[in-house]
Amino acid sequence: MQLHEVVDAVTADEPPLARSADDIIAAGRRAERRRRAGFASAGAAGLVVVAVAGAFALTSVTSSTSAPLALPDQSAGIVAGAGQPEVTWSDAAPFNFTFRGFTAGRFRVEDPIVASTAYQIARVYQTDRVTTELPKNVRKDLPAGKGKRVSGAHFAHLTLYRPGAFDPAGITDGTPLTVAGRQAISSAATNPPNQQLAWEYADNAWAVVTAFSYDADPSVEDLSALVTALKPSPAVPAKLPFRVGELPAGYTPVEIGTNAIPGLNGIAAPGDSYGGATYANPAPATTGLTKPYGGDDGEAIPSSFSIFVTPSAKSNQTPKPGKTECFPQSSTPFCNVYSADGVVQVQVVGTGQFSSTELTRIAKSVEVVDVTDEAAWIPAAEALTAR
Repeated sequence: MQLHEVVDAVTADEPPLARSADDIIAAGRRAERRRRAGFASAGAAGLVVVAVAGAFALTSVTSSTSAPLALPDQSAGIVAGAGQPEVTWSDAAPFNFTFRGFTAGRFRVEDPIVASTAYQIARVYQTDRVTTELPKNVRKDLPAGKGKRVSGAHFAHLTLYRPGAFDPAGITDGTPLTVAGRQAISSAATNPPNQQLAWEYADNAWAVVTAFSYDADPSVEDLSALVTALKPSPAVPAKLPFRVGELPAGYTPVEIGTNAIPGLNGIAAPGDSYGGATYANPAPATTGLTKPYGGDDGEAIPSSFSIFVTPSAKSNQTPKPGKTECFPQSSTPFCNVYSADGVVQVQVVGTGQFSSTELTRIAKSVEVVDVTDEAAWIPAAEALTAR
């Protein structure tokens, strides 16, 4: 399923239960995310495009004209504030967040809400224009309004890769740059149109901002503001409103969303899930990456399954309090388990490798905590381990 299909489904009106497999995938995935919130608390996903007030040195880098790059000494630390300890970029374990949201110039970056074995993702808003949730909605000269494309809108996200995870050599059509003294690469695409800037925020560690837009705004110069604005924060574990019970042999956690579903789908559809996790066998590579798992369209990770805890009110299917409902006819079969009051939905969706019996077994083993009390949520490393 592609990103735009997921978000369309998330925002669709409740469909009839009798649907085709494709309908269930599109509407069901959206529902899955919503259903995922069924046993959790409402959350939000984030996009990223950030700019910071101040001057930025942006110069092309070539082998003949560029001086050797001199990155800041990361061991020296970054002062967090008067009387506060210094904070440096740390090689924290997966499923931890190591930066926080911030406002810079025309942009507002939210706290990261997606984490994987290789990166973190945050949502970003451009404060002087409309931010949409889908690349396909990034159009110009179209009327604004609910369900319509918005003039001058954009979609963006910031991905902070763990050390060694991102491969700058994989950006074969990029332009080497030096931004604020850091090694960087800019690149652009046309389908859908987007501008991307990657930079080395620490030794062998890269951050990437990707902005989809049909006009020249934001420019590479605009995106360069992120380079100096992005700062480290003390590592904080991502938390989930549930803990898993039984897991299929060989499957390991690869991506989570807190107050969101995992991956770019969670970034595109904020507020539709309390949280979720994706497991895979085999797990995808944690090095050599140039994009988050699933690519720009948020495709499912091969041989994976996902658990979503969602408010039933966000689902496009009628809640069935205390019941279990499966959709084996879908090209990506899924099963829903509803809380006794029907308010929360646990959904498990695979990529076609599991029977309804297995999907139900996984879903029923999920223990949901109080979705309204985030203080009671469980650190991901603990929540993702089978009991």
